Amino acid sequence: MYFGLSEEQESFQESLDKFLEDAAPLDLIQSFAHGENTSLPTDVHNGLIELGINSLILPEEYGGLGLDLLFAAATSQSLGAGIAPAPFTGSYVMAPLALIKAGSDTQKSEYLEAIGEANIHFGVGISEYIGAREDAGITIDGDKANGRALFVIDASEATHYLLADKNGTFCIVKSDDPGLTKIPLTTVDKTCGAQELLLQDCEAEILEGSIDDNTAIQTVIDAGRIMIAADSLGAAEIMIKKSVAYAKERKQFGRAIGSFQAVKHMCAQMAADLEPCYAMVWYAAHCQNHIPEEATLMACHAKAHVSEVATAVARTATEVHGGMGFTELLGLHYWFKRIGLNRQILGGPELVREEAANIQNF
Repeated sequence: MYFGLSEEQESFQESLDKFLEDAAPLDLIQSFAHGENTSLPTDVHNGLIELGINSLILPEEYGGLGLDLLFAAATSQSLGAGIAPAPFTGSYVMAPLALIKAGSDTQKSEYLEAIGEANIHFGVGISEYIGAREDAGITIDGDKANGRALFVIDASEATHYLLADKNGTFCIVKSDDPGLTKIPLTTVDKTCGAQELLLQDCEAEILEGSIDDNTAIQTVIDAGRIMIAADSLGAAEIMIKKSVAYAKERKQFGRAIGSFQAVKHMCAQMAADLEPCYAMVWYAAHCQNHIPEEATLMACHAKAHVSEVATAVARTATEVHGGMGFTELLGLHYWFKRIGLNRQILGGPELVREEAANIQNF
């Protein structure tokens, strides 16, 4: 039995790959990372909207394509491969799912249609629900939200924020609320649009279906982890391809370094380690829509395992490139840093594996 992407999904990946190759080549990513070409994220985002990434999982009744999470995972894989400096996981997967699962009919109609028409996009902050810190967290009292959200995904240029308190209750806060303070985060990955938010008596619109019911937030977390795993999968794939290409071209002692057994083994090991990750991510995404009893466990497995494998690939790929692997000329570090940041978003491997153990009563 073959389990993999459909022709339609592969075709969409090819379209995304071609677009990112043209719209966000490495030299433009480098200039953006250095504080130049600041319009790049907006340009890339607008181009991706034209390709329809905002409508993938939206129900057809709200103007979307009604596709499953596997299609979104295939999309995230391509965005990771292209180190796209644009929102996706939070804005067009996690936020729509929260609205679908916990929003009222009025909220679904208002926000899902607006997402499909590209009139709004969400930043998503639920980190404190997964791993709370003493100096952070959101409290919701009536229609007011207060507190501090440390790592809000896809926050740059967001029109709205979807935030959760420690109980898993979702609320929506507008980005122009006078009580909201936005603090850009300085992370190793310059393509990441994350922010920290400080809230003081901000107007909060609660998703009633998330009150006293953790089903919605667990679904959102599962989907987010799968998208991040797929993003790292795409980034790791590119690092292997770059390593193989470099090993064929770089010569030492009159021979291409790819002819040396040690280098061959390094490349082969990377490929062998990454290959099972494709099926793991795809199956985890498939479970979200078709095998719900396995959904959370498989999301945990995919996030933890791909994080570890992609990190190992990033390290080995850099070693294959030797000293050149650390230079700005090759830019290998952009994929390296993407993988490193993804490893920690929505829980590092240790935390996620502990969740998986608890699910299985270990």
